Amino acid sequence: MIDSASPARTVLYRERQWVPAYWWILAFGLVALLTAQIAHNRSTVWLIAPAIVFSLLAVWLLTWLSSTVIQVERDEHGVRWLLAGGAILPDNVVDRSLAVPATAKRNAMGLQLDPAAFVVSHGWVPEMVMIVLDDPEDPTPYWLIGSKNPEALLAAFLPEKQGSEKHSEERG
Repeated sequence: MIDSASPARTVLYRERQWVPAYWWILAFGLVALLTAQIAHNRSTVWLIAPAIVFSLLAVWLLTWLSSTVIQVERDEHGVRWLLAGGAILPDNVVDRSLAVPATAKRNAMGLQLDPAAFVVSHGWVPEMVMIVLDDPEDPTPYWLIGSKNPEALLAAFLPEKQGSEKHSEERG
């Protein structure tokens, strides 16, 4: 088990995938509507109690939906680790990687998706990173990770591979 709180680990990139702001507005509109329905023609207690309960439920639900954290760390040996969705990936098992733009996300998540792939994706995060693995012991062919800034994520996780891909594209 890797201890991400170890003082020898340096965080190179961190991204929390919060739900969009308008979801909070819609949630509290729904709280107001439900509270008004329950409190209609009743005493003040019927207004306050449901408002508190529904507000707490809305905050809990939206915070839980926003709990995904994508993080890149470097350990004391120089190995970079990608932490996403409860899984951990070292940089030394990566064959190649690329940023998947929002226009190609539907194809990447559609019929072309390998069922054995590891996916961390939310509908409100439009872009993704595809990381192809070269690990004979792992049945996972690739990771698809939603990211608000895929270029920065790849630059933090695979800086040497990013440079070599750009260099090979310039030559070819």
